[in-house]
Amino acid sequence: MKIGVVKEIEFSERRVALIPDVVARLTKQGLEIWVESGAGDLSFFPDTAYVEAGAKIIADKSDLVSGIDILLKVGAPREEEVNLLKSGQIVISFLNPLGRPELIRQLANQGVTAFSMEMIPRSSRAQSMDALSSQASIAGYKAVLIAAAALPKYLPMLTTAAGTIPPARVLVLGAGVAGLQAIATARRLGAVVEAYDVRPAVREEVQSLGAQFIDVTLSEDTTAAGGYAKEISAAAKQHAQEVLTSHIKDADIVITTAQVPGKKAPILVTDAMIAQMKRGSVIVDMAGEQGGNCEGTEAGKDVIRHGVTIIAPENLPATMSVHASQKYAKNVMNLLNHLVKDRSISLDFDDDITNSTCVTHAGEIRNQRVKDALTQVAVTA
Repeated sequence: MKIGVVKEIEFSERRVALIPDVVARLTKQGLEIWVESGAGDLSFFPDTAYVEAGAKIIADKSDLVSGIDILLKVGAPREEEVNLLKSGQIVISFLNPLGRPELIRQLANQGVTAFSMEMIPRSSRAQSMDALSSQASIAGYKAVLIAAAALPKYLPMLTTAAGTIPPARVLVLGAGVAGLQAIATARRLGAVVEAYDVRPAVREEVQSLGAQFIDVTLSEDTTAAGGYAKEISAAAKQHAQEVLTSHIKDADIVITTAQVPGKKAPILVTDAMIAQMKRGSVIVDMAGEQGGNCEGTEAGKDVIRHGVTIIAPENLPATMSVHASQKYAKNVMNLLNHLVKDRSISLDFDDDITNSTCVTHAGEIRNQRVKDALTQVAVTA
């Protein structure tokens, strides 16, 4: 079985789907790995390292794709890459199936079997394959570093001959994987941290990291399948905003992490809230690519609003491409080990991991939520 790794073509994407260490493990299992020349350059893994690990370097992407059984990527394939694929081939990558259902239809029409890394179930069995979590952890860490660099203050408390400097106050909105890593990072840097999440069950995790949990009592179910946060009603959002206003006002740094797959990110921080913040404060909006959690957010840009800097970085994991690639490659390797038996692919749709992750097969879209998203696109058009 031949597995191919191509060079990512998105401008901001610096990660690579497999690193040499993981290639060496897969080749020992009898799998043949083809790598497009330069695929690992932006992650600081040269072609020579892949060759030493047992991979074959292919100069031309079309030659590589035409000769493999499984294509591995980080970002979703572009149209020109989809056109290179043939029926029966397998693609494993982030696909954003709910946000880009048209791409999933194209893959189905092409006869490609596509596995979406976003759709890995949140279970103990699948934990080692959970690329969303591995990359979100990196994003949460980097978001705090960005905020600290932009804040015109120290984060830790300092006692000096010129007086005592109080610690900065950091508020993290959303205590998923990214939020928890942001909390831990801000605490390591010496800040006083508060956190909010619609799911009361995360209180203990927040407190275990040394942060104070902001209790906003909501009279509705706030946890979706798999333990993810569920989109709440307009009334619940209004109530949460009212409770959070005073906490946002006092914060030096606000990190927002709330995202809903396939939908616009919920507004957590309104313009009126921003107007009450201290001048020089910083907001890092991690949901900028989905419209943002803050009013005034512009994806990929730094905006100053009422004296507050709103930063909406794109693709944060790619800015730490070495470790992001290392984690992602291991997630992919573990999924491959789950799917490949005796050097051939084995699709058992009675298995929850295979069933959840495989979004297209044999010319069909297998995921009902993607079908619903396509229907919605057609209605909107």
